[in-house]
Amino acid sequence: MYTMNTHELEQTATAILSKTILAADESTGTIAKRFSSIGVTSTPEINRQYRQLLFTSPGIEQYVSGIILYDETIRQKTDSGIPFPEYLTGNGIVPGIKVDTGAQQIPGKKTDTYTEGLDGLSERLYEYYRLGARFAKWRAVYTIHPPTSTYPSDIAIQRNAHDLALYALLCQQHNIVPIVEPEVLMEGNHSFEQYAEVTKNVLTAVFTYLNEYGVDMTGMVLKPNMVTSGTGNNRQMSVEQVAQKTLDVLKNTVPSTVPGIAFLSGGQSPDLATEHLAAINMIRNTDTQSYPWRITASYGRALQGEALEAWGGKKENTEKAQKIFIDRAEKVYKASLGT
Repeated sequence: MYTMNTHELEQTATAILSKTILAADESTGTIAKRFSSIGVTSTPEINRQYRQLLFTSPGIEQYVSGIILYDETIRQKTDSGIPFPEYLTGNGIVPGIKVDTGAQQIPGKKTDTYTEGLDGLSERLYEYYRLGARFAKWRAVYTIHPPTSTYPSDIAIQRNAHDLALYALLCQQHNIVPIVEPEVLMEGNHSFEQYAEVTKNVLTAVFTYLNEYGVDMTGMVLKPNMVTSGTGNNRQMSVEQVAQKTLDVLKNTVPSTVPGIAFLSGGQSPDLATEHLAAINMIRNTDTQSYPWRITASYGRALQGEALEAWGGKKENTEKAQKIFIDRAEKVYKASLGT
């Protein structure tokens, strides 16, 4: 157990928020699905080669300040034998680690889930710090389905808020900055207004528990969803409407002491996720008193999806894929500045 160092936590949070955060923390099952879509079979070695492609892209440090790794990846090395965390740190990028072990259904609660991974978490955090991780991520998932029902239930909202807070406190006790990720899923035909209401309820509960557990707000990062209409809803909103509503919800729920917000893309296309982020920051830049946080992105598919397709599992496509990845990373970074 470390002695919690508030100054170190604040410094790390500021560092990872300075540009953008690449979510390269796909679980074994998720990366297998991603690779299957391009006709590639996932193995630890092919996973390593793909992640190395991203991490060693020329100029990545200009646009990416933190990378979330998976347990497999944090133990792997570059072709030249440098451990990935050491390589990233040497390049000015903060290594992070996904520590939850996935969502499970709450018995009898239909679409409601809770996230596993608290068992043995303290010991794992101790090891991950020694391996080079300086921040972590825990994702809780909430489903609005069907729109006329009470899902997500209060039980799901409270349970996940409690677990996110306990995870965050354990991280800080090991001098690891927690990324707190409560994701209200876009999938469904719920309305824009319903999505805003559920997101507000979820964030209110999360910050209530974070406060009750004594989590240091200055040494954490929030990773929320943007507020859109459900993917199955015919009434989709403009980029500007999404940006303003998202900021309205954050203004009413997120303390000003939180240093930054790094949005997840939630299945949006790379272009739309980038446009939404730019619009949010354009509004934010005109009223930093109302919206005092650094607002950036922690994208997975929206940052690397185009590069993955260009790569296709072939070494000869590495340079081409890296250029496509860097092009998107630059756009997302500029969007985080409101340009």
